[in-house]
Amino acid sequence: MKATIDCIEGAIAVLVSCDDESMRLTIPVSLLPLRCREGDILIVRIERDGTATEAAKERVSGLIEKLKKRK
Repeated sequence: MKATIDCIEGAIAVLVSCDDESMRLTIPVSLLPLRCREGDILIVRIERDGTATEAAKERVSGLIEKLKKRK
């Protein structure tokens, strides 16, 4: 998705989709690439991290098993 930096207000940036101006996203300025300014166009991509997801599931599953054994 391409988005324009609509405004930067303190530590928050408001991005507006280039395809649908009604779609807005607020993100911390710290996540923007260096030297970004209002009006810049960004490529926004969100990816699923399957490895981290599975590791989290295993960790939570292990914690649940420990809690079950305590009872």
